[in-house]
Amino acid sequence: MNNKTHFGFKEVDVEDKQQHVKGVFSSVAESYDIMNDAMTAGMHRIWKKILVELADISENSTVLDIASGTGDIAKLISKEYLSSSVFMTDINMEMLNEGRNRSINESFNKNTHFCQLNGEKLPFADETFDVITIGFGLRNFTDKSAGLNEMFRCLKGDGRLLILEFSKPKNKAFSKIYDWYSFNILPRLGSMIANDGDSYKYLAESIRMHPDQESLKEMVLKSGFNDCKFYNLLNGIVAIHVADRR
Repeated sequence: MNNKTHFGFKEVDVEDKQQHVKGVFSSVAESYDIMNDAMTAGMHRIWKKILVELADISENSTVLDIASGTGDIAKLISKEYLSSSVFMTDINMEMLNEGRNRSINESFNKNTHFCQLNGEKLPFADETFDVITIGFGLRNFTDKSAGLNEMFRCLKGDGRLLILEFSKPKNKAFSKIYDWYSFNILPRLGSMIANDGDSYKYLAESIRMHPDQESLKEMVLKSGFNDCKFYNLLNGIVAIHVADRR
């Protein structure tokens, strides 16, 4: 009997989820940036800047950005910390190609490396990176605990992990408005801009299935991190978890 997991609200075989997720992001790769701006009114750019500030990156740092997509976080780091070495990665080749092309067009490829990989099975030696970041990618993992364990393994002893992800609003009235927007407006925006309403229906569903702030904090600590705190943005619609290995 196959083990099951969630793909949005649907139940699918564990071994099949990765392909379902791949289909979503292959479909939206070319319109990904426009949709991010449209569905967050551009606020995702501010959230990513906050993440980079919280990363407290030092000179000559080696940084791994998981689920890089089109490279917003990698771009911020590589341009602000010119002596850093940034590994821009994604499991989806279409998304990674979009990010690589953008890095060339916007000149942040000089200290950036590109790698297609699965965040649950990182192909790096123990204690390789000073900082690991992941923005809006963890909820798509089939096994989040496995991914967190790998991130812990690949961080240096004094390394830091930062997770930017959709989370749970704290105000009940605001949460109802957010639900209405997610299930009524997002799929329509997806249909109009990306010609793909179903992928953005999955987005709304995947957010609801993702652990809330406290639950994710517990998962991070369970993976071995010594300390983890989170910062709610926009009433908790988005949260940044910051975890120190030591």
